[in-house]
Amino acid sequence: MLRFLHAADLHLDSPLRGLARYEGAPVEAMQRALRGAVENLVRTAIERKVSLVVIAGDVYDGDCRDFNTPLFFSGQMQRLAAENIRVVLISGNHDAANKMTRSLRLPPNCRPLSPDAPETRIYEDLGVAVHGQGFAQGEVFDNLAAGYPAAIKGLYNIGLLHTSATGGQGHAPYAPCSLDDLRARQYDYWALGHIHKRQTLAEDPHIVFPGNIQGRDIGETGAKGCVIVEVDSAHNTHIDFVPLDVVRWQHLTVDLATAENEDDVLALVRQSLGECARHGEGRPIAVRVTLAGPTPMHERLAVDWQRIVQEVRNQANQAGDGDLWVEKVLPQTKPFRPPDDTALDGPIGELLTLVRELQADEAALAELAAEFPELRSGGALAEFLGGDDAWLHEELPTVESLLVGHLTGEEARR
Repeated sequence: MLRFLHAADLHLDSPLRGLARYEGAPVEAMQRALRGAVENLVRTAIERKVSLVVIAGDVYDGDCRDFNTPLFFSGQMQRLAAENIRVVLISGNHDAANKMTRSLRLPPNCRPLSPDAPETRIYEDLGVAVHGQGFAQGEVFDNLAAGYPAAIKGLYNIGLLHTSATGGQGHAPYAPCSLDDLRARQYDYWALGHIHKRQTLAEDPHIVFPGNIQGRDIGETGAKGCVIVEVDSAHNTHIDFVPLDVVRWQHLTVDLATAENEDDVLALVRQSLGECARHGEGRPIAVRVTLAGPTPMHERLAVDWQRIVQEVRNQANQAGDGDLWVEKVLPQTKPFRPPDDTALDGPIGELLTLVRELQADEAALAELAAEFPELRSGGALAEFLGGDDAWLHEELPTVESLLVGHLTGEEARR
């Protein structure tokens, strides 16, 4: 049986832009995590007794600041060499040939494929042929797959390609190709890289993005790792995802529909954070918490938001025993309206009518928004406000609820 490991997008020593501006951010832990994930990759390859590792681009995040990064990678590849594990890799848009001025010769078990033309590496003892081409420069918009050679009969053929394939949100359209382009080569497995979200595009043959091996920000949530591929004598292929990440990023939405007071809010937050910590499988977790749902606490949260944010962070400290860090807390709650709120009459009824008419009048909203330029350019609310007037439309229900609460005395009773 053939067993190999497919990984991509290691992004070694990637700079963690913007993380340092957050209070208590685990900057050093995150920086170590990138190397830790590579160490986990090597350990997994050895423990799972693979014969081959294929890396589909972006080992580095760009030109290395010094030789420490390539020295680290070379050392890890030497660990694989000691176990007679072969490695085939290609360059991607981040570590394209023309970007790298500091690199070192890799151990003899490693074979980088040419960035100038498709190249094939044959391992007769494994019954494998690996076909691939790296990036010569950072931006490659040609369909590289169209130039790959045909499959070699009698061998298990692996295509190694850094590509956007049919497109990936948030990723540049490099080396684009269709599934038909890939199938036309008649390979048994396509080992892709570039898209950081794990996905299997097809199973006949297997066309796989393993995702990156370590999430670097809140846009890269969930388990990150590699794929172990097992192939029997009939070339039947089975894949198994193995997490490698050292620190995990998560989105957490807490529904506050049942919260009647602040104690209820914090109890729901603590419960959700505890579940989040358990799903981390012992890893530190960086989490973005969104408080959501129609709730009687909507007005109180709006009035005392900054303190509530710190209370949420405090709950994370308790729920995660120090292994949970709250990257940000976002408000997406809505006012809780009793079914009979339309029965209000007199001045309060007139106020409700005015606010709801304003919400439906785009011209009036635009005129009102012009009265609050300071909210659009800076201040505590700046990060929640967009470049249009949509934010004001969304905040009117909060304004309505606050006004009614003050006028009816409900706010004073909370």
